[in-house]
Amino acid sequence: MSMEFTISLPDWAIEENRKLPSHIPTIEERMRHVIRFSRLNFENGTGGPFAAGVFERDTGKVVVIGVNRVVPSKCSSAHAEVTTLSVAQQILGTHDLGSAHLPDYQFVVNWRPCVMCYGATIWSGIKSLVIAGSGPELEDITGFDEGPIHPEWDKELNKRGIEVINNVLKDEAIAVYKAFAASGALVYNAGGGGRSKLIDERS
Repeated sequence: MSMEFTISLPDWAIEENRKLPSHIPTIEERMRHVIRFSRLNFENGTGGPFAAGVFERDTGKVVVIGVNRVVPSKCSSAHAEVTTLSVAQQILGTHDLGSAHLPDYQFVVNWRPCVMCYGATIWSGIKSLVIAGSGPELEDITGFDEGPIHPEWDKELNKRGIEVINNVLKDEAIAVYKAFAASGALVYNAGGGGRSKLIDERS
């Protein structure tokens, strides 16, 4: 009986991280890379259509871009945000990305974090959150349950010193969700998986 678990990035994501430039200067380009990883993840069958990246906010230096690993890892908490933050903390050798001796880090995600990843974002120490969108589109298109988000989620982040930049390449992120839905891939929700809402409505 195993008493440990390990979550790692898939081989293709490790190789794609090696190919990234050392610095990505704009938030749009950072998001574009994250969205590309989100598409590659479900196309390669290595997880859901979610990705996230940790960057030095001011310089654009890349720490890592990670992806959702729930189903392959048999771990419901292995969302893209949790996986990426955990790998970044291992790379940087700290549990606190907000330590005074470190540069400010920015977290780039291809939609607003779910209720679990929202907490992980707060406790990670990052100073900036960039998201592709925050509306109902993700749940409506894919059928994923994102949980009960605080109605003033962005203000709560601001109170904790985390800036929020919303609606960055929103249409590009949504295009990936639509492609995922059209693929008929598994949608993991507690109590059982299923197909996307879009596929169900077409049936």
